[in-house]
Amino acid sequence: MTTFSKSDFGPGFLWGVATAAYQIEGAVNEDGRSPSIWDTFSHTPGKIKTGENGDVACDFYHRYHDDIAFIREMNMQVHRFSLAWPRILPGGTGPVNQKGLDFYHRVIDRTLELGLQPWVTLYHWDLPQVLEDRGGWTSREIVGWFSEYVEVCSRAFGDKVKHWMVLNEPTVFTVLGYLQGTHAPGRRGFGNFLPAVHHAALAQAEGGRVLRAHVPDAQIGTTFSASYVQPAGPTWLSRMAAANYDVIANRLFLEPALGLGYPWKTTPFLLGLKRYIRPGDMERLTFNFDFIGLQTYFRQLVRFDLLSPGTWGREIPHAERGSGELTEMGWEVWPENIYHLLKKFAAYNGVKRIIVTENGAAFPDKLEGEQVHDPQRIRFIQDHLAQVLRAKQEGVPVEGYFYWSLLDNFEWAEGYRPRFGLVYVDYPTQKRVLKDSGKWFREFLAS
Repeated sequence: MTTFSKSDFGPGFLWGVATAAYQIEGAVNEDGRSPSIWDTFSHTPGKIKTGENGDVACDFYHRYHDDIAFIREMNMQVHRFSLAWPRILPGGTGPVNQKGLDFYHRVIDRTLELGLQPWVTLYHWDLPQVLEDRGGWTSREIVGWFSEYVEVCSRAFGDKVKHWMVLNEPTVFTVLGYLQGTHAPGRRGFGNFLPAVHHAALAQAEGGRVLRAHVPDAQIGTTFSASYVQPAGPTWLSRMAAANYDVIANRLFLEPALGLGYPWKTTPFLLGLKRYIRPGDMERLTFNFDFIGLQTYFRQLVRFDLLSPGTWGREIPHAERGSGELTEMGWEVWPENIYHLLKKFAAYNGVKRIIVTENGAAFPDKLEGEQVHDPQRIRFIQDHLAQVLRAKQEGVPVEGYFYWSLLDNFEWAEGYRPRFGLVYVDYPTQKRVLKDSGKWFREFLAS
């Protein structure tokens, strides 16, 4: 039972959904698009748990007109989506692919036609493979490559798009892509991770400056993955391990943007970043973002572990915590996580506005005729919104909630099994069905 209403969040609170290009678009070989690192990675045997790829995905490239209409049907205001770098600049730099720009003009125009706000993410992990072949995020040149891409996008769409996010979850694409190797491009080791971190942090700020120069009236943000980190026990060692995890999970990219530098005093292995820092870099890491995008799905419970150099900690697996419900991803459902993170981020000077740009859950949804009953997701949304409202009522400047995701989609290394969407996608037929959770939003936001 919902104990709050839309009006409790205030008249200016924004409601929306989020998607990412590679996860939904498909059409990977159409209209001049070049391969991204995720095309390469997903076609590499053993990299995706289900052996699947994003070649077709949700076929949003051809079905965007009707898919965007679901956002309006649910009475939401915001359509957050990402631009595919290899669709716009197939060579990574250089000649612009007009057909790529034309597609996103159609998406933006349809969004505006329905009275929705387009919120654009510039980089949601689909780096052109041609740039990865030249070093990718480990190459300092990527700051210039990315700036060129941002300039092309801001010049093309800046008259229509007034809300921009520079990067999506830099911690995730650097840790999983360049340290652990479980996401594209599949590289491992601190020798890849540390330069990727510094170059992504530089690109985050530089992208903001390019946007400010070409779209001076824009609201510019970037998005951070976040997890509330707790020590598994009362010992000093557990607290130390949790503090190290907190640096990686929540502070690594936020604090440099705020002018606080890298949090290496807490986590000494980050001193390895100094090898890649040039004169003037620390100042260049700073950008005055108009808003911060907070993206969260679970908390982290951390214990001391002598076999984990660097962080000296290991996360207790969600299934071993004995604390209740797990999602299809195996993630613990603990709604207070989002409250604590909102309070934590709001405590920083320089964080002016917070938008929850992703939050959601995957459950084993089944299509039954023309219905998809997902009471677990409805309860997840209600419980998390209650915590968002709690934080807002305590003075946290949280001004929006975007559910992940509009559609069931390609869930990166997990393939198509986990379903996060408010709209069910039957992949063999590409049939769409609004789930009960989508209908709940429709009724809640109609009030």
